Amino acid sequence: MSQPARNDIPPEAEIDGQEAKPAFGRARQSLLKRLADVVCLPTSRVNTFERAMTADLLVEILRDASAEERRRVARRLANLSDIPVRMLRLLLRDEIDVAQALLGDETNLSDADLLDCIEHGEHEHRLMIAQRRMLGEMVTERLVRFNDLALIQAVLKNTGARLSTDAVDTLVAASQKEPSFIPGLLRRAELRPAHAYVIFWWADPESRRLILTRFAVSREVLQDASSDVFPMAAQEDWQDPLVRKALQFIERRQRNRAAIARSPYASLDDAIAEAQRGLTRDLVREISFLAGLKPMTGAKILSDPYGEPIAILCKATGLPRTAVLALWRSMRRPETDSQGATVSALENTLLIYDLMAVDRAQTVLRYWNWALSSALTPALISAIQAGDASGLDEYSEPQRAAMLALSTDFR
Repeated sequence: MSQPARNDIPPEAEIDGQEAKPAFGRARQSLLKRLADVVCLPTSRVNTFERAMTADLLVEILRDASAEERRRVARRLANLSDIPVRMLRLLLRDEIDVAQALLGDETNLSDADLLDCIEHGEHEHRLMIAQRRMLGEMVTERLVRFNDLALIQAVLKNTGARLSTDAVDTLVAASQKEPSFIPGLLRRAELRPAHAYVIFWWADPESRRLILTRFAVSREVLQDASSDVFPMAAQEDWQDPLVRKALQFIERRQRNRAAIARSPYASLDDAIAEAQRGLTRDLVREISFLAGLKPMTGAKILSDPYGEPIAILCKATGLPRTAVLALWRSMRRPETDSQGATVSALENTLLIYDLMAVDRAQTVLRYWNWALSSALTPALISAIQAGDASGLDEYSEPQRAAMLALSTDFR
């Protein structure tokens, strides 16, 4: 029986029947290189169908190739602007030593490619993606959902990564249990005042000061733009609840004049003076109404462990510096340490009072009162009081964040 010619490919059955298989060597390496070269040819040399056919053949070989062989092919394709999708996905899902050649910034990867790698890859794949120079909102949102500390820190540090509103909401809510997120969040351009004023409640004093100086904006533009709307709303007897709510946020006056007529106290100043004798639930409610706040917001301010919120309350309502000290004493907090020096918390509270302008302090106070508490629906408040976490699933991340910020009941 004649032996096959040297260039004839023997049938698979004949190969499978051999007792010992020869080691794979130059032929496989050369073939992989040739096929990769064809895939990398410009469109002037190879058409779409020829490239697709070559890519299909290369994919089949790569499935059973060694990690080193797959690594060589990945490095060869890394700079190609249009890598065939099946081959790209196969290599991106591979072990990190193979995939890392394609996960660098030099490789042109679509959001769909990155999302597929995030879904099917390992932690190392996701971390490399989080460090890519440019990332779209869909990609960062998916990375954030893994709730992985290293991934989130990498995304927050990545100035080329764009965060969606949902991603920011998720991170804001998560920052209560993971305070290390706060510095990174405060540096993000996507962070909005509503986000910052939620973070405020569990931030440290240094971060609180940054929030107040960066996000406490003036409302002069809104006041000028809507100055003619106030008399219109008054003529309509303030019947439109949406207009009334918006104008309450915009107006210059903070104190509630109508509440004074119904109050047992002649003014907000008198109520705060009375508080030095002892701060009760009823008195907190009265101070809240006189200051133009909802009782829940007032309770949160007057039960804060640091004190900056009472500085904002006093400055926004036109109270003197002595009112800050009066509220501090009403909460039975020490004013001096064992050496006779002012305690740092009180010192910082007085500093915030001195730094803040009235209009900007009012903006902060109204965000706390309006933007946060408006997210608390009756059902959500009931869920908070019942401590039923399962009842919160239907609520959005901003509502959950608002719940976290305002759930502390005054006692």
